[in-house]
Amino acid sequence: MEQNHKSGFVSLVGRPNVGKSTVMNHLVGEKISIVSNKPQTTRTKISGIYNDEESQIVFVDTPGMQSPRNKLGKYMLKASKSSLHDTDVIVYVVDSSGFIGRMDKIIIENLKQTSQTKILLINKIDEITKDEVLARIAMYSEIGIFDEIIPISALKGENMGSIVPTLKKYLVYGPKFYPEEMSTDQSLKVMVSEMIREKLLLYTQEEIPHGTMVQIETLKERKDKDIIDVEAMIFCERDTHKRIIIGKDGRKLKGIGMAARKDLEELLGKQVNLSLWIKVKKNWRDNQNHIRNFGFDEKEI
Repeated sequence: MEQNHKSGFVSLVGRPNVGKSTVMNHLVGEKISIVSNKPQTTRTKISGIYNDEESQIVFVDTPGMQSPRNKLGKYMLKASKSSLHDTDVIVYVVDSSGFIGRMDKIIIENLKQTSQTKILLINKIDEITKDEVLARIAMYSEIGIFDEIIPISALKGENMGSIVPTLKKYLVYGPKFYPEEMSTDQSLKVMVSEMIREKLLLYTQEEIPHGTMVQIETLKERKDKDIIDVEAMIFCERDTHKRIIIGKDGRKLKGIGMAARKDLEELLGKQVNLSLWIKVKKNWRDNQNHIRNFGFDEKEI
């Protein structure tokens, strides 16, 4: 047992699009989890690792909790619910709405069944007045299950500095779980595929982003040049979606590739030669074999 070092696992849970990934990226200091303004951006549990001289905190970003519409949705909900029991502290993230909606009520009922420390983050306070912030704190305080309530704006960085010191109060003394140089437990291929999918979310609308998946076929550095070749397959569910992703004269796919390559070069620190292909797998989100092959296996949750 380490006498001067605290460590622990902290899950980030909440509805879709409340800013969980933005919170984690800010706290870790790196872009670990992709971000977009569309729900269901995060599909599985992703760990971001915070280190300082006196602690290591492993943040577990989870898919937004909502009623599942397909087998992938059921996997995502199960992944989120499992984090309510697998970590030392639960950080529940909500937005600045003035009411508690149906899904938040369901999440709160689940939280009541857990014994872990529960910290509430009221995000997006930059969108409301100070009096409204106080009203939101009072509304959630009445529930009586939260050990701490912290109002923040992850996007603007407001009050984000109070989160880690608050978490440390509830963590126990112990060793590091990961080497200090690690910032995530994701493989490089997964991070690359997610960065490409983020650009698909940015460049496409409606249901198309939710039906896409990116699989890395090649990730290899050239021997004769300081260039990394990345070949990726984009899967979608319909032929019409494929045409939309490609766009007129291939412009949309080109835009996706250019934006993704810029981020990948920053991640990899080298010039990237990115090649993208598109393949249709009809209704893959409702096919158990397909979602398992894409890495969404309920047995591993």
